[in-house]
Amino acid sequence: MPMSGRHVVVIGAGLGGLSAAMRLSSAGFAVTVLERHSHAGGKMRTTASDAGPVDAGPTVLTMRYVFDALFTDAGTRLDDHVTLEREHHLARHWWPDGAILDLFDDPAQSRDSVARAFGGRSAKEFEQFNARMERLYSAFKEPMMEAAEPSQIALTKHVLSNPSIIPDMAPLSTLMASLKRQFSDPRLAQLFGRYATYVGGSPFQSPALLGLIWRSEARGVWRVKGGMHKLAAAMQSCAEHTGATFQFNSHVARIETQDNRARGVVLDDGTRIRADTVVFNGDPAALQQHLLGPGPQHAVAIKSVTPRSLSAYVWSFAAKPKGADLAYHNVFFGADPEDEFGPLEAGKMPNDPTLYICAQDRGGNAHPTGLERFEIIMNGPPVAPGAQRPETENDICRTRVFQTLQHYGLTFSPRPSAETLTTPHGFQTLFPGSAGSLYGRSPHGMMAAFARPTARTRLKGLYLSGGGTHPGAGIPMATLSGQHAAEAIQRDHALTLTSRQTGTRGGMLTGSATMASAPSRSSGS
Repeated sequence: MPMSGRHVVVIGAGLGGLSAAMRLSSAGFAVTVLERHSHAGGKMRTTASDAGPVDAGPTVLTMRYVFDALFTDAGTRLDDHVTLEREHHLARHWWPDGAILDLFDDPAQSRDSVARAFGGRSAKEFEQFNARMERLYSAFKEPMMEAAEPSQIALTKHVLSNPSIIPDMAPLSTLMASLKRQFSDPRLAQLFGRYATYVGGSPFQSPALLGLIWRSEARGVWRVKGGMHKLAAAMQSCAEHTGATFQFNSHVARIETQDNRARGVVLDDGTRIRADTVVFNGDPAALQQHLLGPGPQHAVAIKSVTPRSLSAYVWSFAAKPKGADLAYHNVFFGADPEDEFGPLEAGKMPNDPTLYICAQDRGGNAHPTGLERFEIIMNGPPVAPGAQRPETENDICRTRVFQTLQHYGLTFSPRPSAETLTTPHGFQTLFPGSAGSLYGRSPHGMMAAFARPTARTRLKGLYLSGGGTHPGAGIPMATLSGQHAAEAIQRDHALTLTSRQTGTRGGMLTGSATMASAPSRSSGS
């Protein structure tokens, strides 16, 4: 049964919104999810092709325990809703000089692969790097990634209590500078530098600590059978099973406020939906830009949403490949990373891009014949304020991407049309207020991780979830943000009930049996 008088409206059915909706509805709240698109998933989206739906966003999930915990806390099992297939072959990497390197979720197998490609010295350096990043991942997983509101003071105390990790952190270094010290072969520095782009940053400006993202991937990646959108559909179904309702093609025009508190929303058709609590699962920058009305404009600080992270040019299509022996995940590097990130920092398309290709029908070492589904990603700059989309952008991108791949001997038939491309301006349209940035605030700078907004905002009754909110971008992180929002709402609601009980002489507190008997479990437990 819904908790007395407690109606939560969730704006957006991305992973953060779905996670919050699942937890809140299973805890007894009445939950209404409003999504401006026709489906759930947010950036976990698909496009149509002659070979079936093509993933046009994330292609695998990491940190599986986050999703196991989410479904367990909702009273069910992840494996009862989706089939996850582990991809032991993490990626195949290609360089213009002909070098090819495969990496795996088994460190020993990766070490042997590095030795074959680049020699024994590089293999030893990889082994040492892997150990350093594992120490950092283990040290920062709980106090930073899984903490609802990371404290700079608490984190400093944590580091000082483990002083041996300070050299691993390279606290005064950028990721690329640190990698150049760790690897004698610049190609390995280039490879591991790309992990900064996983959260929308440049390795030349991101802190060295971001190297630990490698360990998140190396600990295991899973494909979702049938496509990543199946996970979003499963989360929607579970939330509906416990009482949440979803309204698609519903655009929220503004968040209504009264007495410095969120009180509901108004749709673009004038429909008013009253709510005691609102969860905004969108880019927090949209609040600053008045895109949800004047009420929540100051709910987040400007420094928490700027500067912006990278965007991307994403091709999603079906074709027959010819040439290179593709794995499921492939990375084709440009000759010099500075020719990629220099233009990006200047707000331009990269001159010599690194290209990521997901061959979506090649999971588990499959080698299909006929049409296959592909997603190609090239990093792009965010959209500058007031900038118009260049008329020649599609043609320039098409030429740059497919000529680069042709130099590697890889061609596609038919070559994808412009309709299969999503540009930074396209992402800005899909996700208003984002400037096309796929990861929210930029990770550049030593204190960037503390700058992101957390679940609670300055406006009472308004909470945040999604990749623009702590702990950041990526499927597991956005899902954790939904958990943080749900737990904050439950705690604040419990405090409200306690306050009312204390203030009512002779009163009697009537709470939720679900809340009392089944508090939300930490994903780290």
